[in-house]
Amino acid sequence: MKTQFNVEKMMCGGCSSNVEKVLADVAGVDVVEVDLENKMVTVTGDIDADTIATIITDAGYPAAIA
Repeated sequence: MKTQFNVEKMMCGGCSSNVEKVLADVAGVDVVEVDLENKMVTVTGDIDADTIATIITDAGYPAAIA
């Protein structure tokens, strides 16, 4: 399943790297694609979208399902 998230506070390459790192270790996440320009993160995998949004938010980047 592929889900997109709006991540408004993701402002730079360091931010996008942090989001990628925090999701890389999550069981069920297969692919993480970050579109920094549009402040979007696309996650492909077998995991609940609300769980992913919470993980990104807990990392300091409030996320909402797009």
